[in-house]
Amino acid sequence: MWLLYAFLSSIFAAGVAIVGKIGLKNIDSTLATTIRSITMAVFLIILSLISDKFNGFSINSLSNNDWLFIILAGILGALSWLFYFFALKDGPVNGVVAIDRLSIVFVFVFSLLFLKEHFTIKGLIGVILMVFGAILISIK
Repeated sequence: MWLLYAFLSSIFAAGVAIVGKIGLKNIDSTLATTIRSITMAVFLIILSLISDKFNGFSINSLSNNDWLFIILAGILGALSWLFYFFALKDGPVNGVVAIDRLSIVFVFVFSLLFLKEHFTIKGLIGVILMVFGAILISIK
């Protein structure tokens, strides 16, 4: 099921790039990111309420460590969106998205360093191909 969700994520992310570029035409990218974030928060709160995700939840149900890493993920996500919209405002969509997707390369490296995941030659080859692909898509 995770594979289906990952493909759906990539399709919706592509949609963000297209409608985001169009939407940034007459607005500051920081303000656009803020509006996007508020929209996402409202959408997700409504979805969580409808699907009863808050049932049995309390602030104390998460450890301090859980809160710390969820909050850090939120800050990192906000910074990612902020810089993504900065780049999207002025850059070509294909180039911005290709460079943005180099996050996969960083995830590969960070997962080795911080999560002690296993290194594979196949993974390394994939990372190298992604870097070259991003470069080829980005250069004119």
